[in-house]
Amino acid sequence: MGDRLSSVGRSPDVLCYVSVIIPALNEEAQIAECVGSAVAAGCDEVIVVDGGSQDETVSRAQASGAKVIVSNAGRAVQQNAGAAVASGEVFLFLHADCRLLPNSIPAIRQVIDGDTQYVGGCFRQSIDASGFGMFLLERGNALRVRLLGWIYGDQALFVRRDCFEQLGGFQEVGFLEDLEFSRRLNRLGRTVQLTEQIKVSARRWNRVGIVRQTLRNWSIIAAWFCGAAPDRLKRFYPNER
Repeated sequence: MGDRLSSVGRSPDVLCYVSVIIPALNEEAQIAECVGSAVAAGCDEVIVVDGGSQDETVSRAQASGAKVIVSNAGRAVQQNAGAAVASGEVFLFLHADCRLLPNSIPAIRQVIDGDTQYVGGCFRQSIDASGFGMFLLERGNALRVRLLGWIYGDQALFVRRDCFEQLGGFQEVGFLEDLEFSRRLNRLGRTVQLTEQIKVSARRWNRVGIVRQTLRNWSIIAAWFCGAAPDRLKRFYPNER
């Protein structure tokens, strides 16, 4: 299960090296701001893994200070490729439409440094749209992590390098790689949901609707637990992330 923890008040002696890994595909409108948020948060390196973009994603990522590599498309494949070249002791996987805040990386360091009880974790969400529905969505997603330990990719999953390698990285399936990995991570050790937040784009919920998207998510997960293949389930999920 995901613990809830604030990093305030801890003073690590040694700062761990944090690599931010961003899988991207045709994200020219998002990538510069995403990379910039990671740099401003104080990470040690930013790696953008491009899955064959046909727009200006690569050039804008490079101009923003990221190291860019190219891999086959697919979030799991891209994230594994980024981890393979990363130098960090901690990997943070960040979606292109999410933004770290200035306290994000320090929060990870204060939790991870010198404390081996946590294998990884995630952040609480701050969705970039107003309304009571979005407020409930944020709280519901936080509660899911706290009760079930299920971490979605748009919560900025982070993991110790040694734990990531022990688990063999993400299963290279076309969908639900984040949920599958977080379930294995929870079996390996304790995970933590930091009280610090990241900013998350509302584009998926704005397009589909909060209730409809939430019902779709849980229906897909239920089908997965019943044995449906992730690649087949992906067609029921909107492309907007």
